[in-house]
Amino acid sequence: MAELLPIRLYGDPVLRKKALPVAEFAGLDELAENMVETMLEYGGVGLAAPQVGLARRLFIAAEYALEEEEAEAEEDERPRSVLKNLYVMVNPRITYRAGEQVGTEGCLSIPGVYSDDVPRDLQIRVEYQDVSGEPRELEAEGYLARVIQHELDHLEGILFFDRLPAELRREFLSEHRSELADMQRKAKAFLRELKARKG
Repeated sequence: MAELLPIRLYGDPVLRKKALPVAEFAGLDELAENMVETMLEYGGVGLAAPQVGLARRLFIAAEYALEEEEAEAEEDERPRSVLKNLYVMVNPRITYRAGEQVGTEGCLSIPGVYSDDVPRDLQIRVEYQDVSGEPRELEAEGYLARVIQHELDHLEGILFFDRLPAELRREFLSEHRSELADMQRKAKAFLRELKARKG
């Protein structure tokens, strides 16, 4: 039975760390299963290991059988039944990029906050390993390419609003100052609680 993992919020230092390569593949299938269950529970389209507190180069990305606008719908409006493909990418790297797209992004670690102006590559090729360590390759474009780039950024300690042009980034941070400050407070409280449990 897969377990739900606590999602780390904006302000947690793990979200700004560069994740380390995965060298040990034992137990990764269980971690991936828990991450998938957590992503689906919170209605996400992707989830990276740093978002569940692990600075490792691993993420999952979901492809839904929906139009792009529906895929961006509120979490509870995106049924699990339309899940088309699920990718678990370990040690991923983009080997080809082409074109440009600008679109809407949010993040499970920054709940309820979105930007419509996030620039990404339109087409990508990504090389990665599966949970057994086998090499894989995937070509993606449009919305799936956006999801993969967003999750790969998490492995570099980059959040979606970091990709905004400078002026838009300033506006975004100003507009969402109170929500972001609240998340930082919650992230600190969670870390204190975690430390107390371990101590």
